[in-house]
Amino acid sequence: MVIKLIAHTRISDSFREEAGIYDFELERAAVALTAIRTCYSPLKPTEIIPQEGVKYFGNVASDGAGGTEADRLFRHITRSGHASTLEHITYTFAIEGVSRALLAQLTRHRHLSFSVQSQRYVRMGSGDRIGGFDYVTPPSVSADKKVSEGTFFEESAVDIFSEAMRDAQSAYDRLREAGVPAEDARMVLPNAATCNLVMTGNLRTLLDFYAKRRPGNGAQWEIAELAVSIRDEIVKIDPWLAPYFDTKGAA
Repeated sequence: MVIKLIAHTRISDSFREEAGIYDFELERAAVALTAIRTCYSPLKPTEIIPQEGVKYFGNVASDGAGGTEADRLFRHITRSGHASTLEHITYTFAIEGVSRALLAQLTRHRHLSFSVQSQRYVRMGSGDRIGGFDYVTPPSVSADKKVSEGTFFEESAVDIFSEAMRDAQSAYDRLREAGVPAEDARMVLPNAATCNLVMTGNLRTLLDFYAKRRPGNGAQWEIAELAVSIRDEIVKIDPWLAPYFDTKGAA
């Protein structure tokens, strides 16, 4: 699994100049502050950062919980359930080498946008450019798990799993050789087959996704690993969001 942040919300050059925002780490915080204060302020959206930016970003949080007054405001808004103001901030990820089983789980989450590698148009044959489908092996399928058959034969769980993958590849190849189109031959490919996708989500949705799929919350290992990787990619460019990736999320 490889997860990489490839795009995120950026403020326009004209707004940057008007608002005086030259710290790139404050960009998405400025968007959030503008959205939040627009709901409660007599000021126009374009006036909020120029007139209130110093107050919120330049002063220590009055609630004693750390950060700036902007952080205090974000905490108050999310706790009060007004998290729709965080939907104006979006992140786009390249997600590579995850299983189709994970994809099925991922698409159950709302307000995420997907562009997924197609098994209809990307041929998965051994002789195709892709060289056959790759697959994800669960950690529970390990070489030290043995299955006995009779008295003289013993095989590991990983041997059984690998054999099933080889059989699926063989069946796919033979169906294609028999003239079955790729869109139908793909029916024999397993949940373990990997795929690549591009995914975009707003901050509120991604916080909710993490809250539901984080490690220790009953999620399967692969999607829990994805949740952590997404959190890490976001916090890497927006450290101010680290406290929001908790058990409750933003919603």
